[in-house]
Order: sequence, then structure tokens, then C-alpha cells
Amino acid sequence: MTSISVVIPSRNDATMLRACLQALAEQTRPADQIIVVDNGSTDDTAAVARAAGVQVVFEPIPGIFRATSAGFDAATGDIIARLDADSVPPADWLERVDDIMVQLPPLTAVTGAVEFYGASSVVRWLGRKLYIGGMYWSTNLLLGHPMVFGSNFAMPAGIWHRVRGSVNRTVREIHDDLDLSWHLEPDMDVVYDRELLVQISARPFDSLATLGRRVAWVYTTLALDFAEQSPLERRRARRSHANPANANAVNTPDAALDSIDGVPDESDGLVA
Repeated sequence: MTSISVVIPSRNDATMLRACLQALAEQTRPADQIIVVDNGSTDDTAAVARAAGVQVVFEPIPGIFRATSAGFDAATGDIIARLDADSVPPADWLERVDDIMVQLPPLTAVTGAVEFYGASSVVRWLGRKLYIGGMYWSTNLLLGHPMVFGSNFAMPAGIWHRVRGSVNRTVREIHDDLDLSWHLEPDMDVVYDRELLVQISARPFDSLATLGRRVAWVYTTLALDFAEQSPLERRRARRSHANPANANAVNTPDAALDSIDGVPDESDGLVA
């Protein structure tokens, strides 16, 4: 039977973490391992995790990718699933992850949709259409495949074992999910499943400063990644692996244009 490890990085998020862990305790397909990475918290993050009976890993140096990487390194499952502390997965989330992963080719990750909770309905709609939609649209164009979204994705452990030495895990002000997506090698892929749904907090929209910082991290992440490998070089490498005869052809990926709000075509279920 396939084993699943769930990794949750957390820094001073004890209240939301408690709700996340409760949702994981109610899964129809229980996790084989749950790891909470305490990223130098000064609140009750570690105590909340211990009370839930899950494994706690400490990463004292602040940084989302440092924390996430520590959790991935400690994971022992065949599949590594990723949530944020504010993620609230439905009861069938891990069951669906399990069902999807057994159908996918090796070294293929799955990511899914999100719905915001908290804030007004207008803010939640704008977050869904502009923030998430814009992110998917732009990153799909650059990557040629869906980006793994940190609040809701799962990957074979073999992906992490191969890319763990190339990702920018020690850089603090970057998006770990975008950087991981960029470092996926040509024989690795991502599919998007609209039914793999997780709720996340609308707190990124609490202030313009908070939102601006998250947007700035996109540019910081891409600047680092482009310096290592240009988008054209990356696209050619992937195309060469998929079809050596057309290695120099560069086309706009269909997945990036499937939806006017930038989210991969939700009528198709799984979208590569």
C-alpha cells in the first residue's frame, strides 16, 4: 500500500494549525505520517502539534523553504503531500490524493484548487480570480505545466529526492512552491485536479503591504530561477525530453490559456 506523509510548515500559526490538524484527523484515508515544521515560532505551534499526536521538526532559521525542506527531508512516505498551516482540507482530501497518484505516471505531482475563507465575499472572489487566477496564468506560460500550489499539492517522494539539492531552500523571501516547480526536471510533470480542493485563509488580503510582499516574492523567486536557467532553455529541455525531434520548437502551452481567469480548465478534471 502506498504511504503518504503530510508536511505542514508553520511559524506562529498555532490557532490555524489546530484547525488544519483537526481536518487531517478526520480524513477518510488517514495520513501515514504528519509532520509539522516549527519554524522558530514563539507561540504554541509545537504544543498544538504534539497534542494532535503528530511529528514535530524544528527549523529555527525563519524561511518558508527552509521549513518546508526540513519537513520534506524528514518525510518517509512514498508520497509527500503539502499543506499550509491555514489549509483546511475536506475529509476525502487524502483519499483523493491516493486515488489520483496511483493513476499518474512516475515523477508526476498533482495540485488542486483553493477556496478562500474569511474576509468578504468580494475579497474572496477577487482573490480567486485575480490573485490565484493570475498566478496560474502567468506561471503556466513560463513553466509549460501547472505550478504546484503550496497549500494543496502532493508529489512522489522521488521528485524531492532528486531536486532537493538544486532548489533555493536557504533563501528566505521566495515562494517555495514556485521555486520547486521551476526546478522540476524534464522527466517530471504536474497535473491540476479541480476536485482536489482545499480551503485557505484570505489573510493575504488583510493589507496592501501583506499582498505586496507576496507579489514581490514572485519576482524574487523568478529572478533567482532565471539566473540559473532561462525560460527558453527550460522549455527547450522539456520539449527535447518529450519530443527530441522538436527540441528547438517553443509553443505557448495550452494549459496556460484554458481559462479566462488563469486557472487550468476546470471542465477537464486532470490537466497536465
